[in-house]
Amino acid sequence: MTERKPTGVSFESWVDRQVSAAAAKGEFDDLPGAGKPLPKTDGKDTALAWVVNKVRAEGHDVSALLPPSLAIAKELDDLPDTLAKVRREARVREIVEDLNERIRAEHRRPAGGPVLRARPLDVEEVVTSWREAAS
Repeated sequence: MTERKPTGVSFESWVDRQVSAAAAKGEFDDLPGAGKPLPKTDGKDTALAWVVNKVRAEGHDVSALLPPSLAIAKELDDLPDTLAKVRREARVREIVEDLNERIRAEHRRPAGGPVLRARPLDVEEVVTSWREAAS
């Protein structure tokens, strides 16, 4: 739809014509979810809840929707599971150092959302814990 709305035509009429033309061309045929009812809501759903559900349904990680401070907090919570899959100590160090840099950067940034309440991790302490868990 690249055509501009003609002057003197109401927005609703113009949109209705566009939808009718697209339907006549079959552009709505075979869409995912066609013929299925919309998911029921309890009336408390917000636009954000819809977005989160849509992102999950498409198989994406919802962490990208979080403010940076919460994304880092989630990453800290997930760190033991993340490191359990790592086989090389050098990679463990890279992961922790990268996370520490993002923690420091978030502390330097003016608060635009929830405050990050985490400090940079002690790399040697994390590596020691990783070694113990790996053995």
